Amino acid sequence: MAETQNILEWVLVSECPIPQDVNSILVNGEVPVAAYKTFRDIAIFTSKRLIVRDSQGITGKKIEIYSLPYSSINMWSTENAGGFLDTTAEVELWTRAGHIKVKLQKGVDIRKFDMLIANAIL
Repeated sequence: MAETQNILEWVLVSECPIPQDVNSILVNGEVPVAAYKTFRDIAIFTSKRLIVRDSQGITGKKIEIYSLPYSSINMWSTENAGGFLDTTAEVELWTRAGHIKVKLQKGVDIRKFDMLIANAIL
């Protein structure tokens, strides 16, 4: 588990339109709800899980997809940005796979993000 703790950290920059190509990996009854850009990738909230598409390599043609079912999240915390020098909000997820940290840049509404998680899990 120690290995996954180092790789499961993402920085979300801004909310964006849901990409249409995500439909090819959704199961029956699963619906995309919201999407967020990372520096090079995208995170998509669906009705059943969080999907993070991670482009790798110089060209970005190699893609790794992380799929985190909401049922595996045991607990989460959110921390809003502190002010002038602290502009990044943080979300931490404790899951069966380990501890996941998501940093939210200034363009992401932490309370909306928190509600996405709450509505999916509770």
